[in-house]
Amino acid sequence: MTIRSTLSVAAVAVTLTQASSAAMVTFTSSALWNYYATLSGASTLTENFNSFSGSYPTGVTGNVGGIQWQANAPGGVVAGSGYLATQVSNTVLTFSMAPSVQGVAGNFFASDGDPNYNAVPAIISVTLSDGSSYIGFATSAADFVGFYSTGAAISSVAISVAGSAPTGSYYATADNLFFAVVPAPGAVALIAAAGLVGSRRRR
Repeated sequence: MTIRSTLSVAAVAVTLTQASSAAMVTFTSSALWNYYATLSGASTLTENFNSFSGSYPTGVTGNVGGIQWQANAPGGVVAGSGYLATQVSNTVLTFSMAPSVQGVAGNFFASDGDPNYNAVPAIISVTLSDGSSYIGFATSAADFVGFYSTGAAISSVAISVAGSAPTGSYYATADNLFFAVVPAPGAVALIAAAGLVGSRRRR
């Protein structure tokens, strides 16, 4: 199957998913999330957490491409080796974004805690500020969950461990956080005007 036909099938899959939820599209494929965001006119940004390390009892804040994000959890968060996790087991890891974004995604999973925060099989729940949610089984740090809003922008995403077997102490963990940002109408107009000026100069 060619790349073009694969993307065509993917586009159909998104359309069918969107039909069941008019305002929020959910993805478990990073390639499909990126494709859909680009198709919708958004640019994508990545926070890999590589510049963060150690314990943050009151939460931690970062900035990528003008999007300021803040991570909080009861008892604080901990970072290291490119991950960000709750410091206390079985608590909720919440990311808030300012300004709000049109799409948000990440590699979300449950881990076994200090010192290595290794991925463990578990049911995770990912919930957005508007109440939209995804519940699924995550088995590795590469597992992906993404959302794209066709309506109101997204201001927060919360990750929790909904269940595991055997039961025990597990930590909601994120390894990479992705944002989809649509330029403001004014910015789009400026870009279009710059393109028009450039075209006239070439003539």
